[in-house]
Amino acid sequence: MIATVSLSQEGLSVKNDVPLIDAYREKVLPLRARAQVRNAWLKQRLDTLIPELMQREGFDMWIVAAREYNEDPVIMTLLPEPAMAARRRTILVFNRQENGAVECLTLDRYGYADFYVSAWNPETETQYECLRRVVTERNPQTIGLNVSSTFAFGDGLSHNEFQQFAEALGEDYMARTCSAERLCVGWLEHRIEPELTAYPGIVEIGHALIAEAYSSRVIHPGITTTDDVVWWFRQKMLDMGFQAWFQPTVEIQAPAESYDKKEDKRKLILPGDLLHCDVGFYYLGLATDHQQHAYILKPGESDAPDGLKAALLDGNKLQDILMNVMSLGKTGNVVLAETLNTAKEAGINPSVYSHPLGYHGHAAGPVIGLWDRQDGVPGTGDYELFDQTCYAIELHIKRNVPEWDDQEVRIALEEDAVLMGGKMHWLAGRQTEFHLIG
Repeated sequence: MIATVSLSQEGLSVKNDVPLIDAYREKVLPLRARAQVRNAWLKQRLDTLIPELMQREGFDMWIVAAREYNEDPVIMTLLPEPAMAARRRTILVFNRQENGAVECLTLDRYGYADFYVSAWNPETETQYECLRRVVTERNPQTIGLNVSSTFAFGDGLSHNEFQQFAEALGEDYMARTCSAERLCVGWLEHRIEPELTAYPGIVEIGHALIAEAYSSRVIHPGITTTDDVVWWFRQKMLDMGFQAWFQPTVEIQAPAESYDKKEDKRKLILPGDLLHCDVGFYYLGLATDHQQHAYILKPGESDAPDGLKAALLDGNKLQDILMNVMSLGKTGNVVLAETLNTAKEAGINPSVYSHPLGYHGHAAGPVIGLWDRQDGVPGTGDYELFDQTCYAIELHIKRNVPEWDDQEVRIALEEDAVLMGGKMHWLAGRQTEFHLIG
């Protein structure tokens, strides 16, 4: 049979013998329609978010520059569809005016229609002569450049481009430059209302993808291997028109076979196995990231052992603790410490390594632990939480299972959530029961 899975709040319910992921095919937009949606979002973001962020971070001007195939991590999120590269060299200039509005300029050969005003005439000046003129005419007091020792997202200006900047702007204006890392992170992490309206539906598709993978349509115990399921995920994402942002994983835990065992892992799926998957894709420029579990029923079983269900419940409790701790203004390191302390006091064996989610899978924003840094993450963990930002709530617990001779089992969960209105919410529910395959 195909398993049921309970997802809280606005989550989906899996029905027997329904190929859920195929039911979403008509919902997935063709490429041209996707471009139109993303460009509408970009126009709104440029008009509303850029002025807000430049004022918040105290910049009069922000300059983003990159050459083709050596793109800054930020620049492609600033260019409209169907741009696929910073052709030759693209320089974008954002100038905050006295009334708070931001002038959006492009210094490149091709232009970007209604999104940026073209400021360069290649017939009369070089690209960097143009930059010098644009900056001098506007005389900004604070200029943001994408250089950072903390966030890769804010460190996209190459060494050569920096040298070109210094030569073109001269000592006076270069003395007014500083790192725009917080501006970069703010731009990437903030979701506008239309994006937040669409995001739950994208996450729901991710749940449907896993629900079908964890079904008898895909898994035949004794025949199917974990590698088969991994490549089923990759192929199905490709067929649906999505882009995997990492290679999916599917792993087995069973009596005497630990999740943490690194060598000679069994790949053939058998009755009595506990499966774990980690899957994520991009659609409409936004990433999903999920980890869920399935149990392979043994003959005569109708449910997973009580010890495994108790372990899943611990995982859900740790999710609740983390979601309750996350609030505006706290840093990732503060959230991590408070979550771990509260969980341990509740008798849970926790590990938390949650991360922002958005234009990237491991996205811009506060890091809340790493699997090998449960004492905090200097730099990226010191950044604070802002409203209208999304996260992959990624964590695991360990618990001994009586039915498995008291063997320690690891329940690793990951679900997508949003901080909105000062509170955390699941974007499309979460797993609270095992997928069952038998």
